Amino acid sequence: MNYFPSLNFRLNSGKTWQFLLLAFGFLSLVGCQAAQSRVEPNTAFPSQTLVVSGRGMVDIPKTTARVSLGVEVQAQTSALVQQELAKRSQAVLDLLKARPDVTKLETTSISLNPRYSQKDGKQAISGYSATNLVRFQIAPEKIGSLLDEAVKTGATRIDGVTLVASDEAIAAAQKQAINAASKNARSQADAALGALELKQQEIVNIQINGASPPMPVVMQMNDLIQKAAPTNSFNTSVVAGEQRIEAFVTLQVRYQPTVR
Repeated sequence: MNYFPSLNFRLNSGKTWQFLLLAFGFLSLVGCQAAQSRVEPNTAFPSQTLVVSGRGMVDIPKTTARVSLGVEVQAQTSALVQQELAKRSQAVLDLLKARPDVTKLETTSISLNPRYSQKDGKQAISGYSATNLVRFQIAPEKIGSLLDEAVKTGATRIDGVTLVASDEAIAAAQKQAINAASKNARSQADAALGALELKQQEIVNIQINGASPPMPVVMQMNDLIQKAAPTNSFNTSVVAGEQRIEAFVTLQVRYQPTVR
């Protein structure tokens, strides 16, 4: 007994076989095309990245001197030491205030301390010392004559002279250094990829490591002032020179091998 009459009919029909073969062929073709579209990206050359670092330098003149000086005195009693300190400090301040080329004048430290000595195996106060320190700015070429006048007036110590460029000049130089570092990094990437016959695609990352000046030059003249008598005359010649501003820029460049 035939339980599948309709199935036997279709299997025995020639047209039905042709229809089934065409259907199976169409499904196989679609499957191959789908598989081919999935594999295609994997057969292409994958993109990679190159990391280069560029350096930029700009030299600018040092146009400002930051000076720290003051008065240090000693006496037997605290009253005498304060009186002498006030007298000399006021004379130095009057000198600095009278100079139109002195800017940003301010007092940075005032101190009064006892001095001790040993007597009969015991520590006793033998006197007092006091200091008054000020800080100001002036053009580097005027430091020598000003220090000479300050010592004659009553200054007994100079803690240091720092030579720097102006804040405006440093800010402008930082931008120039970053610009130069960026161009340097880009030229390195172009040279490397060109030599290796690699195709540059795009810059995917940029890092600026900072544009900052080196530590300012500090001229220590404390020993010179302490050894010189206040009535003696001296003139310190100062050559400011230049200050170097540096910047570093790192680029990450995506590239692709050239297909031959």
